Amino acid sequence: MHFPGKEKKSRRVEQILLEEYDHYYRLAFSYVHSEADAADIVQEGAYRAILHSDTLRQEEYAGTWIYRIMLNEIFRYLKKSTCPAGGAVPLEEVTEAYGEEDRYEDTDLRRALDAMPPEDKAVIELKYFEDMKLEEIAMALDENVNTVKSRLYRGLKKLKLELADPWRREG
Repeated sequence: MHFPGKEKKSRRVEQILLEEYDHYYRLAFSYVHSEADAADIVQEGAYRAILHSDTLRQEEYAGTWIYRIMLNEIFRYLKKSTCPAGGAVPLEEVTEAYGEEDRYEDTDLRRALDAMPPEDKAVIELKYFEDMKLEEIAMALDENVNTVKSRLYRGLKKLKLELADPWRREG
């Protein structure tokens, strides 16, 4: 049986995956700190997105829907991983993965973000590194907009404290 709507959704999902691959990869890398693991996460997320593209209800939200899939893959990996999410990463690895002009090369910021719960970190990264609106973040995380706002403000407060006194954790 032929479903033209399914084919159209699948093509749209594939198009977004190709256009936004670098964004998904950087997001995954920011959690797992491994090029191979980040690539695996994005590949698995892409596979799931294409496989389940027929469940996408509104095509205009395909990008947000794919972010939700990628975040679920990241969180799934972190739950099964034996490596701590906040491990130290050599600066060379960070700049290799992100590129020299990256918005995210401040290692103090990286360490502060890595110390946050994954869901809080996701809100900040999606807002400030992926330029998503709060409503899009709420959809990607499958949360209420007010919950996202609370996570954002709480996370920013934690970041401000951490960056003002990075040695505070060790004291």
